[in-house]
Amino acid sequence: MIDPRALLAALADGRPVSGNSLATHFGVTRAAVWKQIEKLRALGAPVIAGSGSGYHIAAPIELLDRDAILAALPQYPREQLQAVDVHWQIDSSNSELLRRAQGGTIDLRACFTELQSAGRGRRGRHWHLPLGGGLAFSLLRPFDSGMTALAGLSLAVGIAVIRALEELGFRGLGLKWPNDLQHAGRKLAGILVELGGDALGPCHAVIGIGLNLRLGAHADVDIDQDWCDLAGIGDAPLPNRNLVAARLLAHLIDALDQFERLSFESFVDDYARYDALRGKTIRVPIGSEAFFGEAIGVDHTGALRVRTADREILVDSGEVSVRAMVGSS
Repeated sequence: MIDPRALLAALADGRPVSGNSLATHFGVTRAAVWKQIEKLRALGAPVIAGSGSGYHIAAPIELLDRDAILAALPQYPREQLQAVDVHWQIDSSNSELLRRAQGGTIDLRACFTELQSAGRGRRGRHWHLPLGGGLAFSLLRPFDSGMTALAGLSLAVGIAVIRALEELGFRGLGLKWPNDLQHAGRKLAGILVELGGDALGPCHAVIGIGLNLRLGAHADVDIDQDWCDLAGIGDAPLPNRNLVAARLLAHLIDALDQFERLSFESFVDDYARYDALRGKTIRVPIGSEAFFGEAIGVDHTGALRVRTADREILVDSGEVSVRAMVGSS
C-alpha cells in the first residue's frame, strides 16, 4: 500500500518520474502505482502521464508542513499559538476545532488539512479545494467577552486576509459582505465563523478560511460561481503554500488582538477601502421576499447599510447579491 502523501511528495517538484522508479521506491508493482496515481487525480492532483517519460505534476505542489509554517511565523504569533496541526485528510478543519472546543480545549490553535471530506461554507454549502490547489484551515480563538461583542468579526477576518495577501504582493482585492474575498468580481476566498460559549462571556470563535491558490480545471466542476485564484491574478511567481499559511496566521492573530481591544469599529475605514459592494444596486432577501437598494458601506458593528428610495436600512445577517444590469449576461 502506497502512502498517497509520500507518492505526491515524490512527484511534487514537477520533474517526470518513471513508473518503474516509483514501483521500486515503494516496493510495489507498476499497477499499484497506477492505481494510486488515479486516486490522486480523482482528488484533484494534476498528475500527467507522459509517454516514455513517466509521471509528473503539471505545476509543482508544496505539501503543508507544520515546522515550515512555524519557521515562517514572526516571533509574536508563534509564541501565542498553542498548537499548529497539519492533517492529510479530515472532515473539515472547522469541525475538528469545534470538537476540541466542545471537549474543553479552548486555546489559540490552528488546524490545516490537505483534504476535507466534508468542507463547509456558509449556509451549509460544500467547500471543495482540489489537492494542493489552495489552503483550507481554521483558527480557534478564545475571547473574554461574550458572543454579543463579536459583531463584525468575519469582516475583520477578511481584512486580515487581505493584509496578508497584500504583503505577499497581491493587489486589487475586495471584500463582498459578509464573508467573501474577491478579485475583479470573482471569488478568491471564503470565510466561515462559528461561535461557541456564553452570550455574556467568555466565548470562542472557530474561524475557517478557504483560499484558492491554483485550482486548475477541476474548479469548473466543483465551484458554482465565478472564481479566481492567486496564480491567475499575480504578476510574480506564486508563493509557496507554507509561507502563505504563515502570513495568514500572523495577520489573523494581530487582527484578532486588535478586534478584541477595539471592536470592529477600528476596522471600518479599512473595510471602506476594500468594499466590493459600495455604490452597487443589490438584492437583499428577507424571508420569502426581497428588496433592492444601494449598498453604502457598513456601520460600526459591521452591519450592511442599504439605501432604498425612501430610507436607509441596516442588514446584520443574511446574504446579498449584486443586481444584474438589464441586458447584461
